[in-house]
Amino acid sequence: MASVLPDSEISRVLVVAAHPDDIDFGAAGTVARWTDAGLDVVYCICTDGQAGGFDPTLPRSQIGAIRRAEQRAAAAQVGVRDVRFLGFVDGELEVTQDLIRALTKVIREVRPERMLIPSPERDWNLLPRSHPDHLAAGEAAIRAIYPAARNPFAFPDLAASGLAPWTVRETWLSAHPTANHAVDVTDTFDRKMAALLSHASQHPEPDQLEPRVRGWLAATAERMGLPRGRLAEEFFVVATG
Repeated sequence: MASVLPDSEISRVLVVAAHPDDIDFGAAGTVARWTDAGLDVVYCICTDGQAGGFDPTLPRSQIGAIRRAEQRAAAAQVGVRDVRFLGFVDGELEVTQDLIRALTKVIREVRPERMLIPSPERDWNLLPRSHPDHLAAGEAAIRAIYPAARNPFAFPDLAASGLAPWTVRETWLSAHPTANHAVDVTDTFDRKMAALLSHASQHPEPDQLEPRVRGWLAATAERMGLPRGRLAEEFFVVATG
């Protein structure tokens, strides 16, 4: 198991995701625990989720605005008020200097001690976790964490605008092929579900979502050694400070 910083040593957390709803599937129960503990959590969503949805009659031009609104509503369910969108295109996310710079800028603005990002490593056992956008967001985020955000000579225009270098002490990877840390989210599961159901444009059969997610989290808890009946989210945690 990983050596994880106690929440008492953390004041700010930055969560990066490729699409609206990624955080809610992977980590909303954990985020609710953090906000309950008094941590200030900020979301940074790389795309507007323009390729999502299930209704072919809904104009594609409207999807981005709908999904931004849904993500803000979902974030509020778990105590997050600051949600930032980078505006890249769903399905076209790549590890570019533009994306790394955008994430570096947000890191220097928020100055988090802890970050939660998508895994940049593909999980061959559960391929949908490793959407190409997720992998790109994760790789760009870790490049922003190290070395760009802490390097005073990386993206000098950011420093010139007053955004000083910042070192993130700890990084949590979501949807990594292996896990070394589990968070018991039994007591925040209802809020996780409320967050997920806020993404109404993504769920043609919302009544089927709760049992499916409960099953996933119960299996995770059992695999990670939690007592029977508990629910857990899992991560790969690394020291980056």
